[in-house]
Amino acid sequence: MYNEALVVIVRVIISFFTLLIFTRLLGKQEVGQLTFFDYINGITIGSIAATLATDLSSKAWAHWVGLSGYAFLTFLLQFITIKNRYLGKVLDGEPTVVIENGKILENNLKKMRIKLGELMMLLRYRGIFDITQVECAIIEVNGNLSVLQKAEYLPVTSKDLHIPSTPSRLSTEVIQDGIVIEQNLSQRNKDMEWLNQQLQTHGIGDVKEVSFALILPNEQLYVDKYKDNLGDEADMGDYEGPY
Repeated sequence: MYNEALVVIVRVIISFFTLLIFTRLLGKQEVGQLTFFDYINGITIGSIAATLATDLSSKAWAHWVGLSGYAFLTFLLQFITIKNRYLGKVLDGEPTVVIENGKILENNLKKMRIKLGELMMLLRYRGIFDITQVECAIIEVNGNLSVLQKAEYLPVTSKDLHIPSTPSRLSTEVIQDGIVIEQNLSQRNKDMEWLNQQLQTHGIGDVKEVSFALILPNEQLYVDKYKDNLGDEADMGDYEGPY
């Protein structure tokens, strides 16, 4: 029993780090832009890795070779689809227009094997509840729906109103769990004196009172304290139980 447990532990370590290396090599596409084939392939690779870790009836080497083979073929297909546009279309498919000028293209929906109810659900996910507002809708190769609204329904921008705007910037974390991130502070050309002054304006005398703090794009400091003193917290549930 002890020997079997030791073998499983060793196999788990091998399987874990093999998966870690392969997922890093295959890149973020495997998570961020899953096609149906990528999804099935990911399940298969995970299944082989699990078998490698726990199946003591066969040699680990055979499972490791199978796992490596799947990862290599996945990497090879990624390389081919980048280098050869035609093969990329064959392997990954192409985007399909399903709505044009507010009209549903039923034939294209049938080719994609998507029901009208599913299409309406995807539109609602995109915040579209009136199909007549849609200029064009496209089912992408990963199953997501891209929607272009008609010009009259698009939100107004500062450019449309000829209003001057400042360049967009990212917020920068400067305090986390009561610890000042000095590197991020210096990246925004700020120092501890400026930070302490800002904290004092929020009524904070000790940085350890701060759970999280950001320098916003407008150079203001956002602060979240451990004790927010909000009173009763908002509860959206309608069940008055302990869970």
